[in-house]
Amino acid sequence: MIHNPNNIRTAGKPLEEASKVMVMVHGRGGSASDILSLSQYIDDTDFAFIAPEAQGNTWYPYSFLRPMDENEPYLSSALEVLTSLRARLQSDFNFKLPQIYWLGFSQGACLLLEFLARNPAGYGGIFGLSGGLIGPPDTPRLYEGSFDKTLVFLGCGVPDTHVPKERVLESEQVFQRMGADVTLKLYPNFPHTINEDELNIVNLLLAGPK
Repeated sequence: MIHNPNNIRTAGKPLEEASKVMVMVHGRGGSASDILSLSQYIDDTDFAFIAPEAQGNTWYPYSFLRPMDENEPYLSSALEVLTSLRARLQSDFNFKLPQIYWLGFSQGACLLLEFLARNPAGYGGIFGLSGGLIGPPDTPRLYEGSFDKTLVFLGCGVPDTHVPKERVLESEQVFQRMGADVTLKLYPNFPHTINEDELNIVNLLLAGPK
């Protein structure tokens, strides 16, 4: 195991007391504490936040657009961290899948979206910021299962130095085809970072219909 599934940080409500949990996945060169700092911008106070941390602060060594085997065995280990984390949230803390939310940025968003496409269900919500599904442009997207109207938000600057617009659009189509309710927003001439509008949209989706 390259990545340690027990190397996690938490914020917000204690897991034992929270009615919902948000898994936050950091980007390349980031850390669990970096991504957890976003929790202060989430208006909903019922959340526990949990973030795994990659070995060496990177989930896999090369671009997410490279052939998947080039990023092995790191990629499989990273996906296994999320599998393990989801299982623990369900078994140890009794969270149901609709109480589990996911947020990732950059490499963390790519890892998150790929994991969820392979493990679809009716989750609370999915927020992929500056990321897309993993693999080269001709990757067959033969995922099976349904997101059962899970709210998904994809946000990205265009052009983004790391994430081609085409990959964000392809990810939108894949998630829609799998039954997710996808909101996509592209930000012209915006750098590879998280912006205030994206956090506002996350909060709006968390608040639900007025």
